[in-house]
Amino acid sequence: MEAEALNCPNCGAAVASNHVQCEFCKTRLKTVACPSCFGLMFVGTQFCGYCGAKAVQTTIDENTDLGNCPRCRRSLDGLVIGEVKLRECLKCGGMWSDVATFEGICADKERQSAVLGLIDNRKINFDASTKISYVPCPDCKQLMNRSNFAHSSAVIIDVCKKHGVWFDAEELPKIIEFIQKGGMEIARERERMEIRDERDRRRDEHGKQAAFDRRFGLAGVLDDDEHADIRRFIQKLFD
Repeated sequence: MEAEALNCPNCGAAVASNHVQCEFCKTRLKTVACPSCFGLMFVGTQFCGYCGAKAVQTTIDENTDLGNCPRCRRSLDGLVIGEVKLRECLKCGGMWSDVATFEGICADKERQSAVLGLIDNRKINFDASTKISYVPCPDCKQLMNRSNFAHSSAVIIDVCKKHGVWFDAEELPKIIEFIQKGGMEIARERERMEIRDERDRRRDEHGKQAAFDRRFGLAGVLDDDEHADIRRFIQKLFD
C-alpha cells in the first residue's frame, strides 16, 4: 500500500502513513480505515480527513502482559476500538477476542464496521499454506478446540470455552461477511428445524415403543435405565 501523508493525532504534524511513530512528538502511531469512506487515518484521530465523518474512538492498549500469539509465539498487542477490545499479532495478523467482545461484534453492525476498518489496512505476513494445527489459548495455555463457526460458515476458528476465540488472518472479516449476508439467521433456522425433526423422531419412536410394549405385555416392566439395552435388543428381534 502506498504511503500517504497524514496528521499525527497528538501534535498535528504531517507523518507518512507507513510510520509507526511520530518523528516530532514520538507518539506511537497505527493506521485504521474510516468506516464510512475507508480512507486512512491514524488511531486517535477524531474526524476522517477525507469525508469528515467522526472516527470511532480507537486507542492502543499499552498493557504489555497480553499473552503470546498462538502461532508466532510473539507478544500480542492490544487495541480498543470503541467498545471492542482485541489483541492482535503484528506479524501474522491473527486476532484474539474474549467471549463477550465476540458476542458484541456478532450482534452489532457498528462494531463490525469498526473492526473491518482496522483489519482492512493491516500489513500481514500470514502464510495461508501453513499447516493448521491445534494451538494454545493465550490466557490459560491449554490447547483450544477447532470449530466451524455457526456450523455452516466454513470458517474454522480456535475456541477456548473459558477465555475467548482466536482468529487467524482473514478469519474475522470472513465471519463478519457471513453475518452481514444473513448467515446467522440461516444457521439458527437450520438448528430450529433440526430440533423440531429430532422431537418428531423421538415422538414417533415413543409411539412405536408403547405399541411394542402393549403387544408383548412389557408395559411398566422394562422402564428403568438398566433395562434399556435389553429393551432395544428385544425390539430388534421383531423389527
